[in-house]
Amino acid sequence: MLLAVDCGNTNTVFAVFEGDTQRGQWRIATDPRRTADEYAVWLTQLMSLRGLQVADIANAIVTTVVPGTRRNLDTLLESHFGVTPLVIRDASVDLGIEILVERPEQVGADRLVTAVGAHLLHAGDLIVLDFGTGTTFDMVDDKGNWCGGVISPGINLSVEALYMAGALLPRVNIEKPEKVIGGSTVPAMQSGIFWGYVSMIEGMIPRIADEYGKPVTVVATGGLAPLFADVTDVIDATEPDLTLIGLREIARRNGIA
Repeated sequence: MLLAVDCGNTNTVFAVFEGDTQRGQWRIATDPRRTADEYAVWLTQLMSLRGLQVADIANAIVTTVVPGTRRNLDTLLESHFGVTPLVIRDASVDLGIEILVERPEQVGADRLVTAVGAHLLHAGDLIVLDFGTGTTFDMVDDKGNWCGGVISPGINLSVEALYMAGALLPRVNIEKPEKVIGGSTVPAMQSGIFWGYVSMIEGMIPRIADEYGKPVTVVATGGLAPLFADVTDVIDATEPDLTLIGLREIARRNGIA
């Protein structure tokens, strides 16, 4: 079986694949201070609840955008699972795509992996909209190559910024308000956050598509994707596990899945 690890700025997700079947998925807050032993105690107990054992893991693949986590994740996999992981952006790892920008080394590993997953599931030219720590729009051509994109602050960052910078503003939940015009502070903030992001999405996607010059399919991913996909017609599909699917495919392309 394959253990795939997606370490993002906010959360780290572990998933076990048996072929194309996902046998389990677990999420923990990203913390560079978390030791390999701490990961091992937490992960192996959750795996056992699904009938999975350490010995079941034959290979592993990792993507991380937090450099400080790399050492402990490597130690976890090597010392506790007995496998040396493939790590995205290491020179030995073949992504199977081209990065068609001036500075390919600056493109986040997670964005490339997500592009692989999106191209695997959807044909044609794609805009991959990822609701993560940052909200990203990535252009993927019909061959699966990464062609550039847009990075904007993630919606949770915007909520936190309002709370931290406004002395009298509360921290609010992200949800669709009943009305656009709020009658008090909390619904007014929720409207600005929610409908403001909808307006940003509906403005950015046509601009990107017009500049690209070809018809595109918009694929959304990330935990908040279904919430926004329900209120706008510019999102064509939602795929919650694009990064994990991309990791599994890259593992296959490198002969370990």
